[in-house]
Amino acid sequence: MPVTPPSAPSVPAPRHPAHAVDRAFLSMERRHPDVRWDAGGVAYLSGPPPSLADLRTYLGLRLPHLPLLTSRVEGGSRRPRWRPDADFAVDRQVQEVVADGPGEWDAALNLALNAPLAPGAYWGVWLIHGHAPDEYAVCYRFHHACQDGAAAAMTFRALLGEGEPSARPVPNQGRRAGLPRRVGTALGLTAKFVAGSLVVRGARPAIPFEPTGERRLWRGRVPADTLRRIGAARGGSAHDVHLAALAGALPAWSERSGVPLPRVTALVPIDARRPDEEQTWGNRCFAVPLELPLGAGPGRADASEDGDAPLRRLDRVMARTRKLRGEAWRQAIQDVVRFMPNRPTEWYMRSMFSPRVTDVMATSMPLADKGSLGDTQVTGIALLPLLVPGHLFAVGLSFFGGWAEASFVADRALPLGELLPELWEEAVGAMAQTPQA
Repeated sequence: MPVTPPSAPSVPAPRHPAHAVDRAFLSMERRHPDVRWDAGGVAYLSGPPPSLADLRTYLGLRLPHLPLLTSRVEGGSRRPRWRPDADFAVDRQVQEVVADGPGEWDAALNLALNAPLAPGAYWGVWLIHGHAPDEYAVCYRFHHACQDGAAAAMTFRALLGEGEPSARPVPNQGRRAGLPRRVGTALGLTAKFVAGSLVVRGARPAIPFEPTGERRLWRGRVPADTLRRIGAARGGSAHDVHLAALAGALPAWSERSGVPLPRVTALVPIDARRPDEEQTWGNRCFAVPLELPLGAGPGRADASEDGDAPLRRLDRVMARTRKLRGEAWRQAIQDVVRFMPNRPTEWYMRSMFSPRVTDVMATSMPLADKGSLGDTQVTGIALLPLLVPGHLFAVGLSFFGGWAEASFVADRALPLGELLPELWEEAVGAMAQTPQA
């Protein structure tokens, strides 16, 4: 398999201090060692799979350009820092799962989704093949103290992409003249979300099953331009459309699965990197709660009862995300993530992750226009967002090529979880077919 070493990007110096969000994840792991704190993604490729040895060589040539992946946290809980790992070995991190024929693809994928990381490792890669001669997949999973979703997307572009820059929105460089106003906005934003975590309004959905600890992945996809067109017509974003479609799919899933949903609040991560932080160690994200409008109005009318309901649902999502899309709040989120002390950060994250406050993780990430591994081409991407204990499921929307793919990750005991992607696609279609979409 031909290997072309990439050009070296600009990266921070070694011995980088662990960020407050990194410390929060590490602390939660110490408090709950039985919980899995990993996320990741699966790349689907067309063409003959490489050998395990070739894949290890391929990734090994790229790792020097991603020093985070060859680092580890040292210094204990008081002064943790990312330092180069003298014992790092790519063979320990990169494994394979071989399917025993076409009918064993799901079993092979599930094994890669649920296999433990190597002892002491923060990430792992699994080569999944054997189900077809010209198809395979690469599963990348990482401990969330190691990366957030935006950093993982950068890793994808370095390992499998074509080097496109991220499409993420970032605030403009702040000016010192506006510092007092920025401080006030950041404090106001923090108080708003802290208050929301303290006051739990109404009944929460009860987990109607006993978790098994085994994750499953289900995928849906629509043309990316469909989401963008619907959002632009209403003055919103593709992510707004995604959340509105999720809100439209959940009542139908609730009715068919028998899982009551009095209300659902999504935990929405927001990338808070500064313009000069394209590659970082650890996390630079802030998670905010957003209550999903399961009904478009009184009586929870859905699209079958009211033709305008899908777009009214979208308008209600946009009303809640409008400030988050604005320059002032994006700057405030960036300031909060940059300056909030360790203990308040950990307290806030524990509060937001609690099933008393939020019910599903809902994230989205632009990845790349195309990707390849040697002579084989990436045909699709599935995100593996963090499945928070007590949440119903996690959903990640990825943009790759011309497609928007919704990946639903849930415990295998979730009733009829396999219906969620289809219902999400139908909800997107309902918005696309509604006049003025």
